[in-house]
Amino acid sequence: MGKVGLGLAVGCAVATCAIAAVMVARRVRSRRRWGRVVRELKELEEVCSTSVGRLRQVVDAMAVEMHAGLASEGGSKLKMLLTFVDNLPNGSEEGTYYALDLGATNFRVLRVQLGGKRSTVIEHDVDRHPIPQYLMTSRSEELFDFIVSSLLQYIERGEDSELSSSKRREIGFTFSFPVKQTSVSSGILIKWTKEFAIEDMVGRDVSECLQEAMSKRGLNVRVAALINDTVGTLALGHYHDEDTVAAVIIGKGTNACYLEQTDAIIKCQGLLTNSGGMVVNMEWGNFWSSHLPRTSYDIDLDEDSPNPNDQGFEKMISGMYLGEIVRRVILKMSQELDIVGPVSSKLSVPFILRTRLMAAMHEDDTPDLSEVARLLKDILEIPDVPLKVRKLIVKVCDVVTRRAARLAAAGIVGILKKIGRDGSGGITSGRSHSKMRRTVVAIEGSLYTRYSMFREYLNEAITEILGEDISQHVILKVTEDGSGIGPALVAAAHSAPVVDSVQ
Repeated sequence: MGKVGLGLAVGCAVATCAIAAVMVARRVRSRRRWGRVVRELKELEEVCSTSVGRLRQVVDAMAVEMHAGLASEGGSKLKMLLTFVDNLPNGSEEGTYYALDLGATNFRVLRVQLGGKRSTVIEHDVDRHPIPQYLMTSRSEELFDFIVSSLLQYIERGEDSELSSSKRREIGFTFSFPVKQTSVSSGILIKWTKEFAIEDMVGRDVSECLQEAMSKRGLNVRVAALINDTVGTLALGHYHDEDTVAAVIIGKGTNACYLEQTDAIIKCQGLLTNSGGMVVNMEWGNFWSSHLPRTSYDIDLDEDSPNPNDQGFEKMISGMYLGEIVRRVILKMSQELDIVGPVSSKLSVPFILRTRLMAAMHEDDTPDLSEVARLLKDILEIPDVPLKVRKLIVKVCDVVTRRAARLAAAGIVGILKKIGRDGSGGITSGRSHSKMRRTVVAIEGSLYTRYSMFREYLNEAITEILGEDISQHVILKVTEDGSGIGPALVAAAHSAPVVDSVQ
């Protein structure tokens, strides 16, 4: 071999070795980086851990905070608002009742016909109306004139001639904004939320505004009940099953209410009801305890929110926030650990990853996680994500969802503990397990009804916390449209002689 040939051979060998060395170095760096990714995920799992022991601490904290909120105004993060609903529908109600449901950019009008037999709603019709944007910031008179105009048209289409006669009808009103209740049928608006900002209505009686608008149009209709959607869910649950003692909504937002004995409501000493009980609206989204497993992602999300240091429980368990937490985890891993290549600008957009999309990734059962790949590409503009990274993202979804569902379960058991339905007899008494009664919790909301993994984790945690002997007496029963049918049922229960009392 000549000198030139030898030189070329040596050069090629050196180049080959150099290339091999670069490739080896890249693989080593890749393995090290992936090792850091795995460690980051492991740390997330550990911080989000919801062992049975920790969940029982949350249960105890919930029960104690409920007690404090009933003892004095401002005594707890839980508002424990009185609803003045002291009689729940029991199935004996008869007649036709109307309902209005206002809680977002749409409102609904419903007619509910009751047949007097438990579990029988003979008929209910629904009419939906979008609220024009300008009415959300105009004057209260204009908003309620619009609502009543729609109600009148609905009644006329139904050809209910009795409404124009001397016979008065009853209506229930679901008004899902912060209200200080003054009776079962009246309450003062504390503040608007969502997209509403009608200044002249703050501090006014909501039912009075509706009643004035109906009277102006000649409608002989009385507002018999003013409630929020959680109370409506409880009413509907109790109508179908008298063992229903609490209601929970876990959807975009979350809240809970339950039946409390009036002698336990210390902040209103001397409060008397026909039944000896009253529904309490917990506003449990604001619950907080040092036992809640909070991460740096939760802290950052809270600081970036319009209401920092508020609604802490809701930000960990509700549909508004779960997808956003997952997005923040993926973003950090992408920026610091380069798991998906160049960081997409879409990944930095807050709330772009809706919880329903996160749930679709979590529940992707295709062998190659093709749905995960599609959503990453279509929503976050991250193409060609390796399978192992897709599996990692599914695991992140699982960690966040499992924590949320198990904490929600602890909240439910906290309610049961407060009223002595967890097998322990309550937070002060010591009744034996043998006296455990059948206990039903009405539940609504898309997280529980449509997200099967969330539902499975929540149900599993209920059993783990209570134990199998006790949990068999606790039934979570899905209801549908408590915010629509519920107010009509409450109106019916408070418009006729009461046959059954709150247990």
